[in-house]
Amino acid sequence: MFKTKYILVFLICCWISTFAQQPTPQWRPTYHFTAPSNWLNDPNGLIYLNGEFHLYYQYNPFENKWGHMSWGHATSKDLVSWKHLPVAIPEKITNDTTTMIFSGSAVLDKHNVSGLGNGKAPVVAFYTADLPKQRNESQYMAYSNDGGLTFTNYAKNPIIDLNKKDFRDPNVWWHEASQQWIMTVAMVDEHQARFYGSKNLKDWTMLSDFGKQGNQGSGWECPFIIPLAVDGNKNNIKWVLAISLFGPKGPTMQYFVGDFDGKTFKNDNDGKLTLLVDEGDSFYAAIPWNDAPKNQRILLGWLQPGGKETFPWKGQMSIPRDLSLKTTPEGIRLFQQPASLIGDNIKKHSNGKVISRQNLVIDQNIDLGTSQNSYWINAEFSIKDTEKIGFKLAQLKDEKGNVVKEVEVGYDAIKKQLYVDCTRSEKGIKNDKNIIQTATVNPVNGKIKLQVLFDKSSLEVFGNAGEKVITTMIFPDEKATGITAFSTGGKAVLNSLKVWDMSK
Repeated sequence: MFKTKYILVFLICCWISTFAQQPTPQWRPTYHFTAPSNWLNDPNGLIYLNGEFHLYYQYNPFENKWGHMSWGHATSKDLVSWKHLPVAIPEKITNDTTTMIFSGSAVLDKHNVSGLGNGKAPVVAFYTADLPKQRNESQYMAYSNDGGLTFTNYAKNPIIDLNKKDFRDPNVWWHEASQQWIMTVAMVDEHQARFYGSKNLKDWTMLSDFGKQGNQGSGWECPFIIPLAVDGNKNNIKWVLAISLFGPKGPTMQYFVGDFDGKTFKNDNDGKLTLLVDEGDSFYAAIPWNDAPKNQRILLGWLQPGGKETFPWKGQMSIPRDLSLKTTPEGIRLFQQPASLIGDNIKKHSNGKVISRQNLVIDQNIDLGTSQNSYWINAEFSIKDTEKIGFKLAQLKDEKGNVVKEVEVGYDAIKKQLYVDCTRSEKGIKNDKNIIQTATVNPVNGKIKLQVLFDKSSLEVFGNAGEKVITTMIFPDEKATGITAFSTGGKAVLNSLKVWDMSK
C-alpha cells in the first residue's frame, strides 16, 4: 500500500514537472535575442571585432532559472541573426569555493599593454567574481587569444578586491584624453559608481566616486559612462553615466548628464533630479558595445522576464538602441532609437512583407489585418482633433467576434502622455501598479510619432524619435493576434503607417 502511494506521488510530481515545462513558442521572440535554452540575464562584454558584434551574457548552462552564472556567447553581423557559441567563461567550482562569473565588459588590447597577447591583440574581459560561500565580490580579468571564443583567467586575480559583499559590474573603456583605461564599477550599497584608472589593464588606481544623487531607493548596479555629441555637434560633448537599480515600477535605469575629465564625473543637473532611460517595468542592466562601427553608441539591455514561465528559455534582450543627446525645453536629454543597422535593413528582415498606409482618417477601430504577434510599426499621427490615438495589440476575440483581451498602446493628447495599457490582458500576471504605464511626451507641430516593436512577449514603444521609451513584457493567449488602429474623442489622421512582418 505504502509502495503504491509513493509511486502515485512520484508520478504526480513528474506530471506536474512536465506540465510546468511545456514549451511556450507563442512567447518566444523572433527578432530579439534569446539563448537556445535556459536562463539568461545581463548583457556582458559587448564588443565589435572583425565585422561581428560579440554578445556575452549572464547564463545558466544547466537550468531554466537563475544560477551557475557563466558567460554565454553569441555573435552577429546584423544584430538580428545570431550565431550561438559555447560558454566563454564558465562558473568554477572547487571543494571549498564556488566562483560565479557575474557581469562585466570586454576590450581589445590593441597595443598589448597587458602583455597577455600571443602575437596579436588579445581580447581582455573584466567580470565580477562572486564567491557566495565567502560572501565576497571582487574584480577579475580573463584574456582571449582566439578572438574572444575562449578565455584564460589572469593568474594574479583578483585585480581589485575590497573585501565587500556587493561590489560589482566592471565596465572598462579607453579614455583618449587622459591616455588611460577607465573602469566604472558599482559600489552597490553606497549608491555610488567608482572610477579606477590603469595604463596596463592589470594595475588599477582609484580615481573618484560619484553617487548619492538621483534615485537611491535600492542598490546601484551595472554602471557605464559614454561621451555623446549634443544635437550632433562634435564640438559640444557631454558624458552620460547610467545606473541600474530597482525603482517604483521594479527594474529601472537612471542616467546623469555631465562632464568627465579622466578622473571625476560632475553632474550638470540638480542631484535630486532623476532621469530615466526607460519608463517601463522591464528594461535593465543595459550597456553599450565597445568599438562599434563609426563610433556609434549602441545600447543593449536585458528585459526582465515578467510573470509567466517560458520554456525552454527564460529571458531575452531588448532591441539594440542607438543613443544620442538632444536639447529639449527641459534640458539636455537622452534619446534612443532602434539601431539604424536594423532599421535601415528592415525590408530584408521582414522579407519585404509590409502593410503601408498614408493619410488614413481614423474615427473608429480599423483592422490592420495581421495574424501574428511579431511586427515592427512606424507611424505618425496628426492629433489636434482627437483625444487618444494608437493601436490595440494582441486582440483575442470570442465566438461572437467580440474583443475580450487586448493591449492598448497609444498617445493621450489631453494628458500629453505616451502609454501602454494592459488592463484588458495582464491582470493577475503583471503587478497592478504597472498595468498602465505612461511617459510625458509633447507633440511636435501637432503630430506624434510612434514606433511599436512587438515580438511575441516583448513590447517596446518609442515616442517622438525616441524621446521617451516604454518597455514591458506581456503574455498574450496563443490566438490573441489581432491588431487595430484607433482614435477616440474625434478624428485623427494617420499620416503614415508601415507595419513590417517580422515573424520569419
